[in-house]
Amino acid sequence: MTKNFLTTALIALALLFTANADAQKFSDLDKSPMDMAAYPSNHRESNKLIKIAYSRPQLKERPVSKLAPTGKVWRTGANEAAEMTLYVPMKVGDKVVPAGTYSFFTIPGDKTWTVILSSDVNVWGAYSYNEANDVARATGKVTTSDEKLEAFSIAFEEGNGGVTMHLGWGNQRVAVPFMLVKK
Repeated sequence: MTKNFLTTALIALALLFTANADAQKFSDLDKSPMDMAAYPSNHRESNKLIKIAYSRPQLKERPVSKLAPTGKVWRTGANEAAEMTLYVPMKVGDKVVPAGTYSFFTIPGDKTWTVILSSDVNVWGAYSYNEANDVARATGKVTTSDEKLEAFSIAFEEGNGGVTMHLGWGNQRVAVPFMLVKK
């Protein structure tokens, strides 16, 4: 009797754990995977100055202007609005922005893009964008490249007393300076 009870209990326990293992649902890979760019870009460097988390939409034979419309506030990527963390105060445009985390929006243009740091964080897309919550705005000049980028990309480089953020997609490139604040 004890042997049958023990066997039955073990089988029931095994079925319980098997049912729970199958209950977890994992989503498929995102079509616009999340990425991060930071400066310094060395992943082992923990003393970052700036970091941005964003999703990377793909062109898939569509023009950039279809996904990032000219003259309209864009979330700067896909899915959630891009989120930027400044680890030190930086001058963005004509304003000194304190260290902190901000949503990062852009307004694409033919010759320049406007970049916007907003105090609204954890927002989906640009649907709830509110200009009243802008912390700073700056302008980045548009240039073109012979290299075509299928996925929207962001990179940083040091230069001119700060960090330059490079946005790239298709053949368009946009450079935006973030200046270090002298103490």
